[in-house]
Amino acid sequence: MSPRRSGTLRGRDAPPMKAMPVHGSRRKHAPAPPTVDVVVSSPLWQAEPGAEDVVRRTVAEAASLLSKTAGELAIVLTDDSSIRALNRDWRDKDEATNVLSFPVPAVGGDGKAGILLGDVVIAYETLAREAAAEGRLFRHHLAHLTVHGFLHLLGYDHETDQEADVMEHLEANVLARLGVPNPYVPVDAPDCRQA
Repeated sequence: MSPRRSGTLRGRDAPPMKAMPVHGSRRKHAPAPPTVDVVVSSPLWQAEPGAEDVVRRTVAEAASLLSKTAGELAIVLTDDSSIRALNRDWRDKDEATNVLSFPVPAVGGDGKAGILLGDVVIAYETLAREAAAEGRLFRHHLAHLTVHGFLHLLGYDHETDQEADVMEHLEANVLARLGVPNPYVPVDAPDCRQA
């Protein structure tokens, strides 16, 4: 029976009843993560068909941990050639790198959805080389680079030792929630297992 229905014991003109929380607690709904547009700009990524899912899950988990629910971002899955050009043009470094972040400068806003956070660009070949050299799974290293880039969009950095410690701690916590070993612990360490 609808609370607005007339003829109830409360009377015709009574205001609608409010739902009361059970046992005095309010039901919490999981906030929606930021909107993620994954752009695959290199055919090399076809070798990793689950890459888009890894990226989306990683951003959602990081956003949940950091209570960051508003905004939009793009993750561009590209190759060494493209990221080298970006690195040269934007950072004056004529070399490929694993991940680049391009945060959109804050221009105000009320914290609601629709705020552009920026772009994260990840290079396939560099990621694959690093994962192999470190004895890590490709998808684990992809998750690490994704959370690393996402944190940069949120204003985190690693210019100082203190900033690096904070950022590494956050990365390790997000990755642990995803079942990914801590990337800052060597693979041969007793607590670093590959799944």
